[in-house]
Amino acid sequence: MPVGTVPKPAVLPLRGGLLDAAVRVHPILTGEIHAPPAHTDRPSGRLAGARVAAQLLSSRGNWNWLPVPAFLVEHPQAGAVLIDTGFHPTCAIDAGANLGRAGRLLYQLRMEPEQALRTQLPARGVELRDVRLVVMTHLHFDHASAVSEFPGATFVVDRHEWAAASNGGLRRGYHAQQFDHAFDWRTLDFEGENVRSFSGFARSLDLLGDGSVRVVSTRGHTVGHQSVILRTRHGEVLVLGDAAYTQAELGGRARPLVVQDEHLRRRSLQEIARYRAQTPDALVIPSHDGELFPQLSGFYE
Repeated sequence: MPVGTVPKPAVLPLRGGLLDAAVRVHPILTGEIHAPPAHTDRPSGRLAGARVAAQLLSSRGNWNWLPVPAFLVEHPQAGAVLIDTGFHPTCAIDAGANLGRAGRLLYQLRMEPEQALRTQLPARGVELRDVRLVVMTHLHFDHASAVSEFPGATFVVDRHEWAAASNGGLRRGYHAQQFDHAFDWRTLDFEGENVRSFSGFARSLDLLGDGSVRVVSTRGHTVGHQSVILRTRHGEVLVLGDAAYTQAELGGRARPLVVQDEHLRRRSLQEIARYRAQTPDALVIPSHDGELFPQLSGFYE
């Protein structure tokens, strides 16, 4: 069933830009999700389907716990910006309250109450009401779970992603009750007049007009997936979202199970590779790399 919320097109740049601004970036772990090895590295070959099925039906002892992050971005004038929302606080007690009955059956989560953003943001000096802008890489349930925590924020999402999520359902990774709120939703148009190429990416949008927060189109995982390039004083940070789950995928050594459009995914990975070649000092963060996330610093500036 289509959602009731009707977003408006974003008018760029959004307010808060500041000439030569640099941001501070906080990677925040909001919990973990239990997934079979095939989720981040799909088997290949003639019996690939059978091998995936065997993993899904087998004991979960060989499954992996994958991080579910959000990112706090502190801008000197725009204030607190969030990239994705991670898990809602209720997921620490009853995942079904947030994911629905089917989600409770399908997914196993691991979350401590203190991992919710309502606790972790104030620990960093930011109240929930201080978050005025939320950039959604996409609207899958593990990224949009805590949307309801930020009723005063403006949310920006690719227009194709909103259309897909509005009609997608849990089989496609969406749970509309998480994001179907009458908040200030704004859609980005990567075919519009403000689109520019940037450091290997064919389509980018400068959200604040000062170059500190750029959104780049990285479709494939979903039809409207986007990633975010952040300028800090000491270099750039590329928050990939699920454009790539892991560093192994970035290196061509793994292929994920959940892909909406394989052609677009490969094109996005090629653009990410060009960006990394042109910006070798950039920190590139995929969403669900269980080995990388514990190695990240508390913040980057």
